[in-house]
Amino acid sequence: MGDALQPWIKNDRQKRLFEKAVRISQEARDHIKETDRDAVFSYKTLKVIKQEKYPSLTLPADTGGEDLSLYEFLLLQEKIAEGDGSVALSIGWHLGVLMELSEDNLWNDVQFERLAKEVAEDQKVVNRAATEPATGSPTRGGIPETKAVRNGGQYILDGRKTFTSMAEHLDYYIVSAYVEDLQEVGWFLVDRHQPGVSVEKTWDTLGMRGTASDDLVLNQVELNEEDLVEVKSKRKSLPKGWLLHIPACYLGIAVAARNDAIEFAKNFQPNSLDTPISEVNHIQDKIGEMEWKLLQAHSFLYGTARKWDEEPDHRHLMEEELAAVKLAVTNTASEVVDLAMRIAGGRGLSKAFLFEKYYRDVRAGLNNPPMDDAVVSMLAKKALS
Repeated sequence: MGDALQPWIKNDRQKRLFEKAVRISQEARDHIKETDRDAVFSYKTLKVIKQEKYPSLTLPADTGGEDLSLYEFLLLQEKIAEGDGSVALSIGWHLGVLMELSEDNLWNDVQFERLAKEVAEDQKVVNRAATEPATGSPTRGGIPETKAVRNGGQYILDGRKTFTSMAEHLDYYIVSAYVEDLQEVGWFLVDRHQPGVSVEKTWDTLGMRGTASDDLVLNQVELNEEDLVEVKSKRKSLPKGWLLHIPACYLGIAVAARNDAIEFAKNFQPNSLDTPISEVNHIQDKIGEMEWKLLQAHSFLYGTARKWDEEPDHRHLMEEELAAVKLAVTNTASEVVDLAMRIAGGRGLSKAFLFEKYYRDVRAGLNNPPMDDAVVSMLAKKALS
């Protein structure tokens, strides 16, 4: 059957990096029953992630990273998602945040170099904590209810964040808050060991349970002025290529479902047939449909990533294109998993197979930003203008 990503590996560097993702993917797959059942992120998988020095890959070379391109980032993320989409999405946020900080210069040099040094030397892990119970996704523009109140030379932070992937395992959180003295939204770098910081186990979802996206609770957390690392009014409004790690993740889930469906079809032979079901026409039709859908999705995803890497001067024009990739690829991934389920039939609903997990997990991609309605509206407005 072969690896669906082999045609997209173009050189020895990518092959070397890809092998890291293969090892992480294999480790992640070994723990999926436990992580899916208990809604936890495996310490053993995180240990392998750090052994591979994966957290530092998107850092610039002069700070201890590999200067990972967007194309390479997506290639590795998709492979990890074949093992477990939850692991890929979770660690993808970390790598994506570092890629954004590196490329967009959102922090001052001292702040960024301090974090980069800890990631490069100790493989520490960070994620943004932005979503809240009342405001929903930050992409919809809600003002955080989490508040930062100045107290002399410090800020006191109070609030609750939801959907904090890998919350219990993160070394740092980049927390959005309404900064009262500035009267605008800012982001604070918060050490997980800071007094008043805790994680509340709340993650009980249908899919992507292994992201362990529990609530981050901030109770009278005392922070220094220099911990205010970003202010909204000073951020550049630029397209975010790194967010393509989202469709890459769900495409990896779809490829895993495709692989299992083909294996199932080649080996399952009911006593009503003289051959495995892979010889049945309507099963072959479904396999063929999965193949052309995946070919389209891979071409759109990696073609756009290559354009991002090779034409940096045109990145500011790519917002609609990036959004369209997310919409197309996540919806295609869902369609491919549905076809895999149809090939497996009733057995696809059994926890003896992974089809039902793929089916639950892939649905989550439709709720990651940007959402379908926002993308369609964006494309319509561009066409009408």
